[in-house]
Amino acid sequence: MNAKPEQDRVIIFDTTLRDGEQSPGATLNPEEKLIIARQLGVLGVDVIEAGFAVSSRGDFEAVQKIAREVGVLNGPIICSLARAVRKDIEAAAEALKPAARGRIHTFISTSDIHLTYQLKKTRSEVLAIAEEMVACAKSFMEDVEFSPMDATRSEPEFLYQVLERAIAAGATTINIPDTVGYLTPKEIEKLLQGIKQNVPNINRAILSIHTQNDLGLATANALTAIENGVRQVECTINGIGERAGNTALEEIVMALDVRKFYFNTYFRRSSDSQVPLTNIKTTEIYKTSRLVSNCTGMLVQPNKAIVGANAFAHESGIHQDGVIKHRQTYEIMEAASVGLTENSIVLGKHSGRNAFRTRLRELGFELNEADLNKAFIRFKEVADKKKEVSDWDIEVIVRDETQIAVEKGFQIEHVQVSCGSCACPTATVTIVTPEGKILTDAVVGAGPVDAVYKAINHLIQIPNQLIEFAVQSVTEGIDALGTVTVRLRYQERIFSGQASDTDIVVAAACAHIQAINRLYGYLQRLGVKVGVEKDLTVSKY
Repeated sequence: MNAKPEQDRVIIFDTTLRDGEQSPGATLNPEEKLIIARQLGVLGVDVIEAGFAVSSRGDFEAVQKIAREVGVLNGPIICSLARAVRKDIEAAAEALKPAARGRIHTFISTSDIHLTYQLKKTRSEVLAIAEEMVACAKSFMEDVEFSPMDATRSEPEFLYQVLERAIAAGATTINIPDTVGYLTPKEIEKLLQGIKQNVPNINRAILSIHTQNDLGLATANALTAIENGVRQVECTINGIGERAGNTALEEIVMALDVRKFYFNTYFRRSSDSQVPLTNIKTTEIYKTSRLVSNCTGMLVQPNKAIVGANAFAHESGIHQDGVIKHRQTYEIMEAASVGLTENSIVLGKHSGRNAFRTRLRELGFELNEADLNKAFIRFKEVADKKKEVSDWDIEVIVRDETQIAVEKGFQIEHVQVSCGSCACPTATVTIVTPEGKILTDAVVGAGPVDAVYKAINHLIQIPNQLIEFAVQSVTEGIDALGTVTVRLRYQERIFSGQASDTDIVVAAACAHIQAINRLYGYLQRLGVKVGVEKDLTVSKY
């Protein structure tokens, strides 16, 4: 077999919808996955790992929908994860059938600690399984990726044998996962050099890296891997993922963009070449980051590199003075390069539909008539409460009204609270059930939000535990839209909700209902009967 042609750029393999979704509370339904996948396509990722098809009916449907609607000709490769087990591979292959270009990503552990305590298999058994299951995947499609899980804690000589067998069986991409985020950059370099020197057929596959962030070294390790011949990086938007998360896509892409002159030499280019090192459309980064944050309910920390609220902010007088005189004194990239626009105020309550549509297009939103109508109605409601509506407000409006597909279920009809220093916080809440019943209750709580949540829970009668409540201002000013994020726990699963309003109590109620609806949808899919499906009698506390 001929050697793979040398890659002249980095392949961006996005696993937000698979590894990223493993973040506690980041569970996405198939519709939300499809929305994110569409944006990943616009962003320009090369490979979308859409899910783990065999793990659940929802994951299978999500992979299949994404394969059909996003995996079009000239679109991204759509990938499904599969254990080195025949039923996993068959499920992945079936789900990927609609894609113009599909990839099966199969894996098996290779470290002694995993073999002893998790797989309970010998090295010789793992060698045979890896070879057989890669060949099985190859029988379904040409593009096969193989990962030796916990590779960075595996005995090198055994790792070399597994990789050689996998390539011989047909693997076209070999991914090296630092599954527990254990190695340092120097150790990554040594590992990759050892693989290139001791796996005789390694030039027949594209070398990939997957680094976890347990020690905060994910991006540094991935960039070191690129310097050592890796040409695919597995990453996620905002760096979300299992435990401390993964390499952040935006960090890898912008490091390669800003430091292009440094990395060019590793791709046999002249140092002053201006040709991008990835296919990513960087101006879509911020929008993608916000979409993933909104859908998962995972807020981006303010000091997060590239996409954090403070990434382009300057408080120090010395820094402010320098930036005013010349931007590059303290900024190495422009905010506009990642799609972050100035917070220019252009619309108000007297603005018409055409002005609103025009501003949406300027912000990168192309809405159909139905979505435009919903967004415009909400815009008018916000404009009646606020003197000025900012670009960020518009972004939140579009997100709330059109971008996030939530589980159908309960609706907030009315929320009213009474509270104060000398009053007992009381909330009156009216909801509409999925069956169309209108239920009202008034409940006393420790504060207005607590009272609202108690009222909702008493009406709905689905057991849950509130484990996180966070409020974030969208813009400055007393009339700013506030975004509330909540997380609920039901048994071992976590469900998130997020909503925005100029009234924080209303936003809190809507966020709680959104999380409840996700929980309700989950219980329905399991066939679990809950209180709302019984003859509910509402009583006062």
